[in-house]
Amino acid sequence: MFMQSNGGLTAAQNFQGKDSILSGPAGGIVGAIATSKKAGFNKIIAFDMGGTSTDVAHFAGELERSYETEVAGVRMRVPTMNIHTVAAGGGSLLYFDGLRYRVGPESAGANPGPAGYRRGGPLTVTDANIMLGKLPLFPAVFGEQGNLSLDSEKVEHLFSRLAKKITSSCGDHRSPQQVAEGFIDIAVENMTTAIKKISVQKGYNVSEYTLCCYGAAGGQHACKVADRLGMKRVMLHPFSGVLSAYGMGLADLRLLKDQALEQPWDEISNSQLKDHLLKLEQLGQAEMLLQISDQEKISSLFRVNIRYSGSDTSLSVFFSDKESSRLAFQKQYYQQFGFIYTDKQLIIESLSVEIIANNAVNKGFFTQQSNITSKPILVTDVFSNNKTHKTSVFKRESLSQGTTLKGPVIIIEPTATIIIEPGWQGEITARNDLILTRFQPIKRLLAVGTSADPVMLEIFNKLFMSIAEQMGFVLQKTAYSVNIKERLDFSCALFDANAQLIANAPHIPVHLGSMGESVIALVESEIITIKPKEVYLLNSPYQGGTHLPDITVVTPIFNKDNSQLLFFVASRGHHADVGGISPGSMPANSQHIEQEGVLSAGMKIVINGKFQEQAIRKWLQSSPIPARNPEQNIADLQAQIAANNKGLLELQKMIEQYTLQTVLQYMQHVQNNAAACVRNILPTLSDGHFVNPLDNGAKIVVKIQINKTHKTATIDFTGTSNQQSTNFNAPASVCKAAVLYVFRTLVKDDIPLNAGCLTPLNIIIPKDSMLNPQYPAAVVAGNVETSQYIVDALYGALGVLAGSQGSMNNFTFGNDRYQYYETICGGAGAGFGFNGSDAVQTHMTNSRITDPEVLEWRFPVLLEEFSIRKNSGGSGQWIGGNGVSRTIKFLQPMSATILSSHRLQAPFGIHHGLSGQVGVNTLIKANGKKIKLNACDQVNLDTNDMIQIETPGGGGYGACCDAQLMS
Repeated sequence: MFMQSNGGLTAAQNFQGKDSILSGPAGGIVGAIATSKKAGFNKIIAFDMGGTSTDVAHFAGELERSYETEVAGVRMRVPTMNIHTVAAGGGSLLYFDGLRYRVGPESAGANPGPAGYRRGGPLTVTDANIMLGKLPLFPAVFGEQGNLSLDSEKVEHLFSRLAKKITSSCGDHRSPQQVAEGFIDIAVENMTTAIKKISVQKGYNVSEYTLCCYGAAGGQHACKVADRLGMKRVMLHPFSGVLSAYGMGLADLRLLKDQALEQPWDEISNSQLKDHLLKLEQLGQAEMLLQISDQEKISSLFRVNIRYSGSDTSLSVFFSDKESSRLAFQKQYYQQFGFIYTDKQLIIESLSVEIIANNAVNKGFFTQQSNITSKPILVTDVFSNNKTHKTSVFKRESLSQGTTLKGPVIIIEPTATIIIEPGWQGEITARNDLILTRFQPIKRLLAVGTSADPVMLEIFNKLFMSIAEQMGFVLQKTAYSVNIKERLDFSCALFDANAQLIANAPHIPVHLGSMGESVIALVESEIITIKPKEVYLLNSPYQGGTHLPDITVVTPIFNKDNSQLLFFVASRGHHADVGGISPGSMPANSQHIEQEGVLSAGMKIVINGKFQEQAIRKWLQSSPIPARNPEQNIADLQAQIAANNKGLLELQKMIEQYTLQTVLQYMQHVQNNAAACVRNILPTLSDGHFVNPLDNGAKIVVKIQINKTHKTATIDFTGTSNQQSTNFNAPASVCKAAVLYVFRTLVKDDIPLNAGCLTPLNIIIPKDSMLNPQYPAAVVAGNVETSQYIVDALYGALGVLAGSQGSMNNFTFGNDRYQYYETICGGAGAGFGFNGSDAVQTHMTNSRITDPEVLEWRFPVLLEEFSIRKNSGGSGQWIGGNGVSRTIKFLQPMSATILSSHRLQAPFGIHHGLSGQVGVNTLIKANGKKIKLNACDQVNLDTNDMIQIETPGGGGYGACCDAQLMS
């Protein structure tokens, strides 16, 4: 039998490689579920911490699966257990970056391993536990002869040296033990963030769950992880150290049978659904009987996958009858997203039947004798919660049924070490499970003051980022349009009361650097007064916006009595259409802002908690050419409001846990940290000047002057072309976003992108230039095209990177019924020591291309070609990345618009590297005739016409050698 990623076994002849990707972690979850059920726990968080990573999963009665999984950057559509992995294991590296304690994601691996393993390795999480005294009596398996214990002297020396470095760097005085515990706290935060993604992010209350802990390093951190999540109970099976292997033996045989349906809820009866499911069951049982002979062992689970009409987010619920399935869907949807639709039809997307053959091995569990004497084998010193404790050490096999041990206690197993922290107690059950419970309330001691605690600084960086990511999850799952749901053309962020960016999820760079300008404009607005229980909308490029399809939704957060404004949360999404002269609101030749759609400098869309649908509809119809699909806009705006509400709830939880004073102080500290990181890289840069010409004859001019003494820089765009009559004008907020992006990327470290990054930078943008246009200048290409020219000009002035494709290759098509927009990838520029990447979104966008299946399902088109454009990158010592070729056939008449750049001016090479190839846009008529299109063009398409877009390659870096030129 072979273990599958879906949590079941299968016979060797039926096993396929795609089913093994996450089979190891899946075995652990199966083991956790089986052993927890026997112990009486039916709602668990599975927590598996090993040497290099931590795997977590949620279980509340059924196996949770994902049908789209990304592993090592590769997206796969295959049923897998819903597992989230974070790079925080016993081997995760520890280091101090001058401002913050850092844990991972790099690992010491098996060789050399942690410093204590006597192979010359670096400090790791395992070494922190050695330093704290939490790993006594570790097996003596180290050294050349394999007979030495852990090298605690080496670990103490390295931590003492690190403590001195920290003191000299930032004046933070800590003992080596305090330093080690600080690293453990950060590792715990990394792991709890992973657990939030599969629980809190989806609306589950983890305080109601048991933390089922396993893996060799899991027991060392279980109590601290539980404390961070507000969980009160931890379970450890006797085989917790090897539960993944043990779980494979407990797994049942499973196979899945699916059938696509895509049928409206009201158009299929209960009996018809049952007939479909029974037919799937017959097929599955017949296949299962080829693997086993006893039909009585076989059972089935029926599921229906339901979604709202117009949405691509389906939820899987058990089926017994239609009504119970409908109620289960609504309950699950509300739990995850905080609302349900009352006016949208339900669609049954697909049916699935899971065939299960019971594994008889499940019967074999342990019981513990009650006549064993529980005596410690050692009393040692353990440093925990900032103090040293005398701690008893027990062997697991010496603990009898009913034994209760109050922490601090260490329990040694053959495959793991378990730490019962102070305030926790452990009890051995009749089944020999160890159940840990908290019996004392948590005392939270935080460093609050004018200076940042370097441990809490890193923890708050993670916390703020986690909130923005949770907002993004809600937005993606509840949105209607392909733009937001599939292409991920959205961003979410947190701001302080002064509208300064605090943290963001890793979404769209051009959004993140400019969204704060919109929030500032709202705060300073003469027509808006910020009030509690209100939500605001704006998209004006003259009030911090980018272009009109990018609508920003802003929610203010007040204190409990609504007397003080504390924060803002905001989400920006690219709407599929907001009116204007072309479907998709991305016209090729607009010259006035009204030709691009509806505009708002600020309006209320929620008042006293009520959604202002009629006011929004009126606004969407206010342009001479109004929005073509208001229903789609309203659905996406509701998703943005839901995302903001998630941010509000999570910030309130943070305040409850850490106090308002602490949260406000660390909002400032994380900005100071980002500013310091940018200051530190400025002395490594040189002054520079660059002119980047556009295809239309305009130019971006930038001069950069570095003051190495004061660690500041002036970025001056004087000389850039004046405001254009075309739509290539970029709002000043876009220019600032490009500067923020470039200098953030020069910091080769994991820091949050926030307002602090701009503190050391003086940005000069001439008024009435194409980078600071005034009403009613057209701007739609400024956000998507000119922003790319700005970035390349900045890198060119600094001499660090060749020009990338320099375009988002914006392609829109549609009519009164359909509106679609995408950006197309191309070649990245090369730099010192590396080639440019092929076929990637570059710089100011990282949106995803729509999956072919979704594109062809939602729109009357066929994707004829999507391939890498060979040899389109510029040659050099390091070669520019290749662009792509993308061809779409239209199955009914439509209008199409291309908004692109570098069709005349090639992406530049640097330091004698050669330029990349320019892009080419072509209309291919149904009769085969080819017509070359302009960089910015609009065409009417007949049935079976095709558009081919060949995107530019990136420039090369450094002089070519002769061999390269010959090839």
